[in-house]
Amino acid sequence: MNDTNPFVAVLMGSDSDLATMQGCIDVLDKLGIAREVRITSAHRTPEATREYVLDAERRGCAVFIAAAGMAAHLAGAVAAQTLRPVIGVPIDAGPLKGLDALLSTVQMPAGVPVASVAIGSAGAKNAAFLAAQVLGVADSDVHSRVRAERAASAEGVAAKDRAVQQKLESG
Repeated sequence: MNDTNPFVAVLMGSDSDLATMQGCIDVLDKLGIAREVRITSAHRTPEATREYVLDAERRGCAVFIAAAGMAAHLAGAVAAQTLRPVIGVPIDAGPLKGLDALLSTVQMPAGVPVASVAIGSAGAKNAAFLAAQVLGVADSDVHSRVRAERAASAEGVAAKDRAVQQKLESG
């Protein structure tokens, strides 16, 4: 592995997943984490998926994030090719609104794990935060940026609470 320039690979089963996964990409960018984004399918381009995973691993990919809807086999297909952490994002698509994707993502056989996050846009953002936390184990700068982001989020909630309390007291 190329440890000097680790990056996160964000894979999507379809270009229609980009609207959901934009939140993931934005979080990675905000945290200053190098990333690559690819459209690749476990079903329609299995060999290209395999080749990308192996190549990305050789080039220093530290974490894979794989998003797919419905049958959602992309994360499992990626996990079958690498020992790097794989985070699955179930996309809220199809008649079951992502429940099928969630079940497909979490039901991995023992020994080939995929971490799974929530369905949809919250899951996409959490996948980026989880990848950052994984990278932060070995990179104190990334760890500090994640810690600062979490503190800023907490302060945002506290500020909203103060505003609500002021409004209730004055009105």
